Amino acid sequence: MEEKKYPRVGVGVMIQNEKGEVLMGSRLAPISGEWCFPGGSLEFGESIREATIREAEEETGLKISDLELIAVVEEKRYIDIDNKYFIVVGFKAGEYQGEPKLMEPDKFKEWKWFSLNNLPGKMLEATELIIKNFQAGKIYQS
Repeated sequence: MEEKKYPRVGVGVMIQNEKGEVLMGSRLAPISGEWCFPGGSLEFGESIREATIREAEEETGLKISDLELIAVVEEKRYIDIDNKYFIVVGFKAGEYQGEPKLMEPDKFKEWKWFSLNNLPGKMLEATELIIKNFQAGKIYQS
């Protein structure tokens, strides 16, 4: 009998510094060389806001607050790579405390600030779509 597959829920957070630059990490695994916002998977029983705050701190060491919903996106690009399909909820952090640190060196090469006008060429699909929705001022686009 074939195993039934279900979509998973992920979160991503756009953190902007005082210059309006966004924080992105260069992935090592599973998609090496692609840049993304801090984020990850929702754990059972956890709210999407709790997951966003937890993932940002686990990955960057930053404490974020004042979250604003900016996107709901469907990440389909990696179905053939790792057999996962995510619905990703994107937030923008209104505030953050601390300086980004490499907290998970097995998953990320580095954290770097980028201007929205000069983004890296290779980004995870969810991050690309969150930025697209944010710039269009739309939460969801099919």
